Amino acid sequence: MTITQVLIDGGTHGNELNGVALVEKFQRHPELIQRRHLQAHTLLASPMAIQHCQRYIDHDLNRCFAPKMAEQHPLSYEVKRASTIRAAFGPGGETPIDLCISLHGTTANMGITLIVDQLEPFLLQLAAHLQSCYPHLKVYSSANSGRRQEALRSIATYGVALEVGPVAHGTLHAELFQRTEAVVHTILDALAQPTLPAAGPLTLYQYVRPVHFPQDEAGRILAMIHPQLQFQDYRALHPGDPMLLTFDGEAIAFDGDTTLYPIFINEAAYYEKGIAMYLTQRQTQSIIPASLGSD
Repeated sequence: MTITQVLIDGGTHGNELNGVALVEKFQRHPELIQRRHLQAHTLLASPMAIQHCQRYIDHDLNRCFAPKMAEQHPLSYEVKRASTIRAAFGPGGETPIDLCISLHGTTANMGITLIVDQLEPFLLQLAAHLQSCYPHLKVYSSANSGRRQEALRSIATYGVALEVGPVAHGTLHAELFQRTEAVVHTILDALAQPTLPAAGPLTLYQYVRPVHFPQDEAGRILAMIHPQLQFQDYRALHPGDPMLLTFDGEAIAFDGDTTLYPIFINEAAYYEKGIAMYLTQRQTQSIIPASLGSD
């Protein structure tokens, strides 16, 4: 495989300002992201949402790259924007992208999380290298969630996202900005080498399922994240552990039959979907060395 064209995008969600600000910095100083054998491109994905500092205008842009969206919502701002982005950077587009790095922010206590949609040797080795450089970096695989077909990063041969938090939507967070920038540079430095650096086993959190808030017939939620679980992303959740708390103070326990690991706990953007968190399974992956094919 050869990686020569890289896209760094921010502002897929217009109120996730760290990614917007970092892409704008790279646009002012493009020399920061250029590497031998690589051409790095930048994209502010949803300009209108950025202008209004809101997640989206009509539909979540990061769900608009599935073909069905163009059929169902042809007049949507985000659907039109997805078509424009695909024509510029997708397969058969003006500049087809080998690797897309999408920058995101979350209100959940996710720290620095690398999201991979494909359990593919190249991405797993890249993830393991980043984890060796940044021991606190977490790696989440959404391979079983269907995200590969609908997210902006799906237009590239390989796609990853950097999800950082906690940071309130519509605000900047200097430390997370700096940590995100450092990870981006580490990715670019690794891709500039003929082979990816060797790395040991990878700790990976694999998507299992979402947990929804209980709701009444009118769609009003009936419980909150339990205080013992708030901000405890990636902490082991054992069967019987308190997970939610009703407004009357009744604990709702995790009713699974195996230990899982919750992430995106109490993510503000997921309230419209009624999602309280995602559950993941922690795994250890052996790494198969991958060559980048540069010469």
